[in-house]
Amino acid sequence: MSSWEDDDSAAAAAAAAAASTDVELLKRAWRNEKASPEILRFDSPLVSRVREQIQLLEETLDDFGESGVDDLVVSLYQMDLDRTLFLLRSYLRLRLQKIEKYMMHISKSEDLLSRLSQQEQRFAKSCTEMMEKHLEQSVLSKLPYGYDSVTRQSLSSTEDDMGISFDLIIIPEPQLDTFVFCKTKSDVGAFQLDDIGEEVVDLVADDLYVLRYKSIKGLVESGQIDLI
Repeated sequence: MSSWEDDDSAAAAAAAAAASTDVELLKRAWRNEKASPEILRFDSPLVSRVREQIQLLEETLDDFGESGVDDLVVSLYQMDLDRTLFLLRSYLRLRLQKIEKYMMHISKSEDLLSRLSQQEQRFAKSCTEMMEKHLEQSVLSKLPYGYDSVTRQSLSSTEDDMGISFDLIIIPEPQLDTFVFCKTKSDVGAFQLDDIGEEVVDLVADDLYVLRYKSIKGLVESGQIDLI
């Protein structure tokens, strides 16, 4: 075998390994997003790489169709393409569902907005504007000042003229106290689960735990713990 063939084979093997690694990373991002009660940070570089790999697989399958490659080889490539497409679509769909559910909550937080991709930010803004317009036309326009705006209503917890404290608009928020299944990727050691140090757990690599998401969200964000 010539040197250029060796180089070509090595490059192909490296590309295949990188594609496999990115699919595993996407699977991990999908699991974390599915199990997390709140929306996590969008992994833009990973999604861009996966989209490039999908395009490459589609082009390869087109070339196979023209060159008469064995059907078994074609089916294997098609399976890889289908698996990758499913993961990417499911990952993006999970995020859109969370944006739809928590749009008002997300729109009030710069931190949460920064976790979204540019397309997701536009989607969240569009959803929020449509919801505000619907509420103002159907309900809030008929109420006194102070209750006639979604923004004022969401920030208001004052008493009305009758001395009754209530909120007309309840904005859904993710329940961060939810218990989640998780697995440590490395030894974390003694980890404090509460603010006063009464709950401490020794997090050992590759062990499974059931913990409150709020306590470990920092470890999830840093990649030290995976949700399952």
